Amino acid sequence: MKKNDSTLLLLFVLLVLPFFINTSLLLLYNDMNKEHGLIMSFIKFAVLATFGEVLGYRIKTGGYDLADFGILPRALVWGLIGLSVKTAFTIFSTGVPAFLAYCGLTDSVAAMAPGSAITVLKIFTAFCISFVLNILFAPLMMTFHKITDAHIESYHGSIISVFKKIEFKKILFTINWDVHYGFVLMKSIPFFWIPAHTITFLLPPQHQVLFAAFLGVMLGVILSVAAVSGKKR
Repeated sequence: MKKNDSTLLLLFVLLVLPFFINTSLLLLYNDMNKEHGLIMSFIKFAVLATFGEVLGYRIKTGGYDLADFGILPRALVWGLIGLSVKTAFTIFSTGVPAFLAYCGLTDSVAAMAPGSAITVLKIFTAFCISFVLNILFAPLMMTFHKITDAHIESYHGSIISVFKKIEFKKILFTINWDVHYGFVLMKSIPFFWIPAHTITFLLPPQHQVLFAAFLGVMLGVILSVAAVSGKKR
């Protein structure tokens, strides 16, 4: 492990560890989630998912030359994605159990109540929430991220990219769809994201978005592997 890798890992541990060893910080975190859920979602994704992209950049390039990487605009984009994830979690975690109840699984809503025991019905309902979320929401979110990624790169990571119009149509034609569709969407969603988010929806509500943000670290790695794969092709 290189020195820069050790430094990055240490910073990550120092960021996360206090919440596990300090009860007051954990209580503060839980209170902030209850009272300011959207703001906390923005912060968690801006920090953790951007960390994932830095890690992915290290995998893709072999170094940490972040001069043209654009940490600030990427963090802003991830923060906005965090807001959309929180919104989607709220909609699907409420709507899918209600739909299952409408279809005859009348205990689905009660099975997903906070503090309820882990049962076969709860696991099945969590899977259904994850499945619908990842089929309807994830492809749009991942493609939007791909577009903003290319937009930021076109301005060499400058913060000015935040204030410039995104050429959606132009960028859509430059995406390597063999990789984005064939790997990111068709492989990572069914084999990683649906199982991972099934676990997410079994967690207490205050921890779901945090766990999703940690999964954002994995998303950064997955997208970087996809980028490397695209270059090889």
